Amino acid sequence: MKKFLVINGVNLNMLGVREPGIYGTDSLKSLEERVRAKAAELGAEVEFFQSNYEGAICEAIQNALGVYDGIIMNPGAFTHYSYAIRDALGSVKLPAIEVHISNIHKREEFRHHSVTVYECVGQICGLGLKGYELALEALCDVVKD
Repeated sequence: MKKFLVINGVNLNMLGVREPGIYGTDSLKSLEERVRAKAAELGAEVEFFQSNYEGAICEAIQNALGVYDGIIMNPGAFTHYSYAIRDALGSVKLPAIEVHISNIHKREEFRHHSVTVYECVGQICGLGLKGYELALEALCDVVKD
């Protein structure tokens, strides 16, 4: 069975509370339930990690090596400046897909650039929570048994 780690970064613990006009009213827990259901449908397993701390996210990525087949990650604001997270992804070489709930390319200029995406097989943005499900489907296709 394919096993994936879903990493949510800074402020994603505030889903449903923080800017619901942009991020919606669903909580992080409901997002996890939704992704878990999709994983069951696909015959995959998922585990979740969320942190507001850059180093903790780097450690979660490093600890994924040899445990998971791939990573789905929404780094939050770390997307735009965390070379540490980028380097952690590059060091484990697991297939990763970067997900953003909002369309980062239609928002403030500083959000248009991702430094972490360079170590990912792809990026999904602007499709709300559905982006996580699509990333899971894509990783299931990328990772061969």
